[in-house]
Amino acid sequence: MNNELGRRHWLKQTVMAAAGLGLSTQIFGRHSGCAEDELPFNNSTNSPIRIGSNENPYGPSALAKAAMMQAVAKSNRYPWETTTLLRKKLGEAYGLSAEHVLMGAGSSELLGVISAFAGRQNGNAIAAYPTFKLWFTAAEHFGLTVKTVPLTTTKVHDLPAMLSAMDGKTRMVYVVNPHNPTGTVVAKAALESFVQEASKTAVVLLDEAYTEYSDEPSLAYLVANNKNVIVAKTFSKIHAMAGARIGYALAHPDTITQLADWQPWSNAGAGAVALAGAMASMDDVDFQRSCRQKNDAVKTFVTEALTQLGMQVIPSHTSFLYYNTGTYSADVAAITSAAGIVGVRTYEKDTPWRRTSIGTMDEMKTFIDVLKRGV
Repeated sequence: MNNELGRRHWLKQTVMAAAGLGLSTQIFGRHSGCAEDELPFNNSTNSPIRIGSNENPYGPSALAKAAMMQAVAKSNRYPWETTTLLRKKLGEAYGLSAEHVLMGAGSSELLGVISAFAGRQNGNAIAAYPTFKLWFTAAEHFGLTVKTVPLTTTKVHDLPAMLSAMDGKTRMVYVVNPHNPTGTVVAKAALESFVQEASKTAVVLLDEAYTEYSDEPSLAYLVANNKNVIVAKTFSKIHAMAGARIGYALAHPDTITQLADWQPWSNAGAGAVALAGAMASMDDVDFQRSCRQKNDAVKTFVTEALTQLGMQVIPSHTSFLYYNTGTYSADVAAITSAAGIVGVRTYEKDTPWRRTSIGTMDEMKTFIDVLKRGV
């Protein structure tokens, strides 16, 4: 058995064992060297206000909930047909086919799978700092050293610096656009040029979890002719199905075939109930539009309020805000936590920068009121 086949066989056996024994966090979870605020987040269901994990506070949509309720009665059967139909529907939405789509239990699962796939040859992965880093440990376990490149002073990906950081051992480059945790975007032309250049020698993984909250288009069309581009998408955000655990990757059919071989059972990560909800939610365009409009209105309110409190707020194209608490006279995390609000997170250690998700207007008014009282 050659090395690649041996690694692939070991991965499948390990992931299957992890699923049965509850050890998945040892394989795909965060390593113990992370800063405290980077560890898995305690977004307690007992908290009256949860604004820490970029969850959509309004959903799922009525159509999605009805479809999921109906699917419960049939969940004794494997949802093969629904999986195929959803893959076809997703492919068509991006001018692609079902063969361009791989399903998973949320995009986070797929980020781990793609990291393992890219790490089949030892080398390095390039990512911004700070960034969404759930996949870091999987990458490190499967042969990749993660090299981080600081964001620009305006908290945007420094694409030229990322290209410069690449070398002959770079196997993957990761870009979140719009970016998490800062909410910034890289314009289409610049990002497409970067992707075309970086993908000449490495896999480029584009995480588009928040595209639907911005005016920036998806770059999924690039996968039609480029086998080194993979786009990760999710139903957790605009579709408000974070708890349902369903996401997907878009890539060239040849790449999808290879990625599927790194799943214990290809396309089977999402269950019947989640698949049914996703199918229905895609058709509920009014719901998606409403979520975007409400998010934008509340985000504007919070941005103005934080600015009035003397904080610098990065213009956000997402469902969260990144802001500097350095001029604020109290500990934002402490006073909001004491008030039963879970949501102030740190991504740049030893700095005053914080990220908070956008909840409902009532939730965010309470958040701001607590901050005003704490001055």
